[in-house]
Order: sequence, then structure tokens, then C-alpha cells
Amino acid sequence: MSMISDFHIQQAVLALRGGGVIAYPTEGVWGLGCDPENPAAVLRLLELKQRAMAKGLLLVAADIEQLQPYLTQLNSEQRQVLHNSWPAPLTWLIPNNGAAADWICGSSSQVALRVSPHSVVAALSRAFGGPLVSTSANPSGRPAALSVLRVRRYFGDRLDFILNGELGGQRGPTPIRDLITGKFLRQ
Repeated sequence: MSMISDFHIQQAVLALRGGGVIAYPTEGVWGLGCDPENPAAVLRLLELKQRAMAKGLLLVAADIEQLQPYLTQLNSEQRQVLHNSWPAPLTWLIPNNGAAADWICGSSSQVALRVSPHSVVAALSRAFGGPLVSTSANPSGRPAALSVLRVRRYFGDRLDFILNGELGGQRGPTPIRDLITGKFLRQ
């Protein structure tokens, strides 16, 4: 995987902090991201994607420490499951303890979280100082973007920044698993 320059990471972080929507490579598909604490940025991302807010969005982080505010109501066994499985291309659904806003959870009482092993995602989250919204870079109903060219075809100049890089080895979007039931919602 190619190394991304600190300069480009900082440019992406500036766009995020300014309320922007960016595209970046993830484990298996290109992602769109924004600041999860900025409702205007999240609404703009949803508009770009033509995605209903009710569906919810996932948060991606560099390490489990960045996700601690969302994990406060989990027991030690549940926390151990997360510790043992991350970083990995695996998204966990956990009960929302109130830390995740409605514009993140949508109509769900859960929040989707992932600690990414992807070097670009981890560097971006680290430089941003917290988790980011992460959703596949495609209009709803269209195939997920597997290249920066496809991202540009889908969104043209409507994104605030595109952080170049290579996809990880995952094929397609990451699996999603419910922490409480253990069931996979997407494999």
C-alpha cells in the first residue's frame, strides 16, 4: 500500500474541519467521509449519496480509544470482543448510549463502528483527532466506487477533497455484525 504524504492528510483534515465531504480509499471500496459532529456536513454527504438519513452511517477510527465515548455501556466481555477483533475490516453494531447523534444512527437504536487497519483511514482519523463518518462512495443504488476515476464520475467537483491512495485487500464493503446477537447483517 502506498504511503500518503502528511501534506495530503492535512489538506483532507482541513476540508473535514471546514465542514467538507471528502473521498478516500478504505479496506475494500472508496469511502465518503465527514465530521460526525457536524450535522450540516452529514446532511450534505447524505444529499450527495442520495441516501435517506433513516439508514444511518458508520463511524471509522484509527484505534479503539477514539471510540470510547460510544462504548461506555458495554460490559467487559463485550469490550473484549471488540478489542480482540479490531483493527479489522469488520464493522460492529453496538447499542447507542446517546453519544452518537440521530444524524449518525438514523432510525436505529444502534451505532455502527469500525477500527480500520487501512493505513490511509487510520492516518486520516489520527490527524483529525477522532472518528469519521464512513460510507461507500456511490449514489444509493449504484455500485460502490473501486477507483478514484469512478469517484470523480459519480461526484464530479462536488467533493471538497479526494485523498488518493490504494484500496486494501478486502473485496467490497466490510462485513457488519451485531455485537449483542453476534449475527452478521452484511457478510
